[in-house]
Amino acid sequence: MQEKQQHQDESLTRKERLAALRKKGINPYPSQTDRDHTIKELREKPPKGNKTATIAGRIRSLRAHGGSTFAHLEDGTGTFQIYLKEDELKKKYSLFADTADVGDFIEASGSVFTTKRGEATLLVANWSMLAKALRPLPEKWHGLQDVESRFRKRYLDLIANQGVRERMVQRSAIIESIRDTMKKYDFLEVETPTLQPTYGGGFARPFKTRHNALGADFYLRISDEMYLKRLIVGGFERVYEITKVFRNEGIDHDHNPEFTMFEAQAAYKDYTWGMDVFEEIFENAALSLWGPAQVAHGEKTISFARPWKRMTVVQAVKKVAGLDASAWKSAADAKKAVKAKMKSSASLGELDSLRSIGEVLAFAFEELVEEKLILPTIIHDYPVEVSPLAKKCADNPGFTERFEGFVLGLEVGNNYSELNDPEDLRERFVAEKKKEEAGFEEAHQTDYDYLEAIEHGMPPACGFGIGVDRMAMLLTGASNIKEVILFPTLRPKEND
Repeated sequence: MQEKQQHQDESLTRKERLAALRKKGINPYPSQTDRDHTIKELREKPPKGNKTATIAGRIRSLRAHGGSTFAHLEDGTGTFQIYLKEDELKKKYSLFADTADVGDFIEASGSVFTTKRGEATLLVANWSMLAKALRPLPEKWHGLQDVESRFRKRYLDLIANQGVRERMVQRSAIIESIRDTMKKYDFLEVETPTLQPTYGGGFARPFKTRHNALGADFYLRISDEMYLKRLIVGGFERVYEITKVFRNEGIDHDHNPEFTMFEAQAAYKDYTWGMDVFEEIFENAALSLWGPAQVAHGEKTISFARPWKRMTVVQAVKKVAGLDASAWKSAADAKKAVKAKMKSSASLGELDSLRSIGEVLAFAFEELVEEKLILPTIIHDYPVEVSPLAKKCADNPGFTERFEGFVLGLEVGNNYSELNDPEDLRERFVAEKKKEEAGFEEAHQTDYDYLEAIEHGMPPACGFGIGVDRMAMLLTGASNIKEVILFPTLRPKEND
């Protein structure tokens, strides 16, 4: 409370200084600056002789000593020390002393010299205010215990924490690397609708909205997959999109309702090809950030170099959980075996509601195996009951040509050979509808328009997707998805 009062008092003083600037006829918020050097450029190539440079940035520190003041300016490229002398600036010095605060944006012109301590410094011959800050920067931002405040006021987090800015730059580099890999394989980047009359492409509850002019309900997409496949029907052979998707679900360290998805479709390819490209996308991104394809996560070092370990779902459940699904004769037998391995009863209700061996197998994998897949691993051949859009395995129609990637216990992508048999797909949609009627809120919706599309003919194709935010977590060493999203979803907070 005391710190809050101090900030309020300082804000009042800043408003008085703002008023003083305006009283002198000075515009404290001009629209132009004469900056001719970024701070990075000034450091790399300072002007020589009598030549001057003009830089601009936020005041990050102020140290006054009698008739002189040292300050540090920061722009988007770095920080640079400036030196203001009263006998050089005359009234301009007094104006600075009376009106400038830490947090203000200013422009400063002058020549560069080196101090006795060896620091390159701009001797200011002229300065001007670019934007007067009316609130002080938090003095102890690094020590804040309320982590949510960092995410709620991300702009202050970015000002105070260089590591946050660096991580966001790394996130951008990851996305650029994805695009580079897609370009290598001749993919076309496209855009598909955010508002969809039928949501599909995943198991999730949507956000619903009303389009007044059309008099119809629409949904914020939970995936763009169904529209990318329409493009494959339409004749494009390789397409991808990096876009926002929205799922009306809980929030935790690896879930955010609004997140970024990379999704691709490749005609005339199957899921084995998709596995190879999936691994390459991660390896290339890791190499682009770190040189070696290795990332430190606490005491662990994770290598994203190819090839990754690969197992079927049945193999993973047997190896990690000690359950031999091939011996299960009925859903009841499967449930009994899984219950014996479960350490918590929190999910027993969900287990009891399952009706097939395939559903129980998928449940066992999620409950007993996922979190133990630490090193990059591809799990493939999922039960058909939980894979409504994937093509059945030719040698085992109870399973599908579907794979997912896992790292540090996180699922980072859902991928498969696309089901292009319209009759089979119609039957899968019927099965999903029955699940919905039985109370499964995240059942896949029946998309009749998509059914009609593939009835015109869809070539064999592989689809693969990656949750970009989770990918950024894994490749930057972050432990919380909010650390890699500039503005994560938070509960609205009333003003103080």
